Amino acid sequence: MLAKRIIPCLDVKNGETVKGVNFENLKYAGDPVSLAKKYSDEGADELVFLDITATNEGRKTTLNMVEQVAKQVFIPFTVGGGIKTIEDMRSILLAGADKVAVNSQAVKNPQIIKDASSYFGSQCIVAAIDAKRTDNDFYVFINAGQKNTGIKLLDWVKEVQKLGAGEILLTSMDADGTQKGFDIEMTKLAVENSGIPVIASGGAGAEASHFVDVFKKAKADAALAASIFHFDTLPIPLLKQQLSQSNIIVR
Repeated sequence: MLAKRIIPCLDVKNGETVKGVNFENLKYAGDPVSLAKKYSDEGADELVFLDITATNEGRKTTLNMVEQVAKQVFIPFTVGGGIKTIEDMRSILLAGADKVAVNSQAVKNPQIIKDASSYFGSQCIVAAIDAKRTDNDFYVFINAGQKNTGIKLLDWVKEVQKLGAGEILLTSMDADGTQKGFDIEMTKLAVENSGIPVIASGGAGAEASHFVDVFKKAKADAALAASIFHFDTLPIPLLKQQLSQSNIIVR
């Protein structure tokens, strides 16, 4: 078994880290730069920074914030939000990010994944997918979860892989912020139909068993969480210790 990764996520709005439930009712969760340094120091394997309102506000990711965070972390750092062009990606990578995550724009213009993976290498390109149960199936949503694309998750997982994405960041909108556990069914579906790593996101609670389940039952390559780390409900060192006790190999 390859070592599993634990990834804190910074959802950033107006320069502040926020967290909601099911993509709504956002609350302040701390300063992004301070949290990034904390997670890097605590042994997080990677960090994800999402400028969650950039797309809906029609603007680009805040590069100044990306630069500040990059100076504080010594782990792989992924940035997403408002990315529309290869040039946007270049700017983010030059600002210090190791990977870029594309979500809404990839659905609107799938060619961007192909072009980006050819230009920067697939290892730099993360296909971020927000999905939700609708009519007894899983569908892809864009624009911060506000628009149902009508595309089935299974079809899109296969497509982003063909286009050259190096990794999938899959967020369950149903589980997001609930702290009741990851969506095992959704994650397993993506993993079983993907030849690239899948990061499970949405639903992590204070119990290490949530992570054990998503690693063992859904075979996720990595697990992303926000609230439980921001508010020290389950600190990263303690989580890793408990995962090791459950025979989960972590970095």
